[in-house]
Amino acid sequence: MTIWQCVMGCGACCNLDPTDRPDLENYLTIEELTHYHNLVGKGGWCINFNHDTRKCRIYKERPNFCRVTPKIFEKMYKIKESEFNGFAIECCQQQIAGIYGENSLEMKHYNQEVIIDGKIKGE
Repeated sequence: MTIWQCVMGCGACCNLDPTDRPDLENYLTIEELTHYHNLVGKGGWCINFNHDTRKCRIYKERPNFCRVTPKIFEKMYKIKESEFNGFAIECCQQQIAGIYGENSLEMKHYNQEVIIDGKIKGE
């Protein structure tokens, strides 16, 4: 089984630039969409993202659309729990590539944490 994990010191998902996510209205409620737009700050980064530590200032209280769990992904994206890990890993890789680059240290770090010997950890 493929196991998704967040990698500390990345923060790529905290870049909320709505122009990079044109389908937000397809998976967020009107209230969530308003909240999402209110979180977007300079350069598309979440106003709660600490660029020095690369951590969320409100992690424990972050909105559901910032949480990566099988139940939330099923509700938001209609992803079956059995498909969650592969989908979440691919989302992270796409976001990291878009923010930092495909050959960035962040991508290498993420892949080292998730992929071993050409296979995703846990497979």
